[in-house]
Amino acid sequence: MTRVTIVTVAYNSAEILPGLLSSLPEDVRCVVVDNGSADHDATRALCMEHGAEFLASERNIGFGPGCNLGAARASSEFLFFVNPDASLDAGAIDALLAAADAHPEASGFNPRLREADGRVAFKRRSKLLPRAKWLSRDAANSDRELPVLSGAALFVRRQAFEQVGGFDPKIFLFHEDDDLSLRLAAQCGPLRLVTAAGVTHLFGASTVRSPRTAALKAWYMGQSRVYAARKHAVPQAFAVALKDALVQLCSPLSLLSARKRAKHWAYLRGVLAVRNRDTADLPLPW
Repeated sequence: MTRVTIVTVAYNSAEILPGLLSSLPEDVRCVVVDNGSADHDATRALCMEHGAEFLASERNIGFGPGCNLGAARASSEFLFFVNPDASLDAGAIDALLAAADAHPEASGFNPRLREADGRVAFKRRSKLLPRAKWLSRDAANSDRELPVLSGAALFVRRQAFEQVGGFDPKIFLFHEDDDLSLRLAAQCGPLRLVTAAGVTHLFGASTVRSPRTAALKAWYMGQSRVYAARKHAVPQAFAVALKDALVQLCSPLSLLSARKRAKHWAYLRGVLAVRNRDTADLPLPW
């Protein structure tokens, strides 16, 4: 399927990657970017087994930059960024292509995302948008325009992706899909939901659940929240993020759960780290 290149960024994802690779049509090209994983040999072997291209980064450069690295190897009409803990329904790519052909004005698309138990996972809002632009939960019931796209399975015209400069390399993790979505919608055309295309996403299964992992993700989430909000002129970006961080830290859950406590504390530190900085990719403080 020469019109589409799938790009997935793997970070210690060898155990869950077979589900994605096994769900791909035989004629679709897939680039697997290994983001400095400890299990890169196993990931390389999986790529050889399934006919995917293996592209190694010597260190973890972040999700968005990893996607950019894979996208640079593509010359196809469309790029399909898919998380390694996802799997495609039969006909998903055909349905996305049909929607793209039917809506040439649109720049990016989301399939219908489901969790492992079958529940629809619908990204209907963003911290970068006013509440007036958020959608209701039942908006996922039919094809429609979207305010933002979920990066778990993001289908985009390559020309539009390149026109806006791809994912922002200053964002290591989180809000990179919101940021890309807003730039695509503003510069290249609307975003759409395609309900005929199905993707199952095992949300969070690509990383091990532990206090340290939760803290690492929250650290970058705090940074990205402030950086992306400032970039898109969200009022009081730092103050609002700081307030949310303090509320989370004071929650009873922080006292009862070591994982929640590590997550909320790291989120606060991430917010504070970018108070006077123009980046969302600072080195870890531990």
